[in-house]
Amino acid sequence: MKLTILLLCAAGLVPAQDNAALKKEIEALREGQKAIQKDLEEIKALLKSRPAAAAPPTGPALQNVLVSSDGVLVRGDLKAPVTIIEYTDLQCPFCSRHAQGTFSQIENEYVKSGKVRYIVKDFPLESIHPNAFKAAEAGRCAAELDKTKAWDMHDRLFANQQRLGPEQLPQYADALGLDVEKFKACLSSGKFAEAVRKDMAEAQGAGVTGTPAFLIGVTDPKTLKMKPQKSLTGAQAFNAFKAAIDGMLPAK
Repeated sequence: MKLTILLLCAAGLVPAQDNAALKKEIEALREGQKAIQKDLEEIKALLKSRPAAAAPPTGPALQNVLVSSDGVLVRGDLKAPVTIIEYTDLQCPFCSRHAQGTFSQIENEYVKSGKVRYIVKDFPLESIHPNAFKAAEAGRCAAELDKTKAWDMHDRLFANQQRLGPEQLPQYADALGLDVEKFKACLSSGKFAEAVRKDMAEAQGAGVTGTPAFLIGVTDPKTLKMKPQKSLTGAQAFNAFKAAIDGMLPAK
């Protein structure tokens, strides 16, 4: 419509007063186009200045090391063809997500069928999770008092991530029916601090820098040592573990 009026104006068929109004409208349209073009240029510049998208999570860079496939929290047959070692932080929300979700799928499909031996070790990130180290000790104290309650304490600590202060940990021991006074004595003594740091040193030696981290390999049943062959990190979906495990299982 506007183009038609413009052509009529050029042909002298539009009154002069309409011609002046049309010129103003055309000028306004030009200014609008300039503003839009400026906005587009700013958007392009902004997009160019943005950092590249972060790469998807990858596992620790596997080092030429052997790690122990023994520990306090172990499930599965020692002769299982595949071993998974998880390094966890009891205050880490991603570790909790794995423990309360994906782990049960791994256990049901692979651990109970004898295909996977699963070990959980400690890797508290003390700089950002101040209660994680003592919580790791609490898990070991619970296991010392009653080995059958080790996994129960592990699950209870994850279920109470926002309440892992030293004064709250005995409440979980009490809820599990453990001797609270003995638990408190164990916790205050720090007797398992060295064991927690040993797990941390092992993880760092294998290239682990964050949690949860998973090393996947084959255990030598005589030495209980495992050489990592694959790795994952973060709260991965079950399919990521399935692909890694299936790729290591012996052909039928």
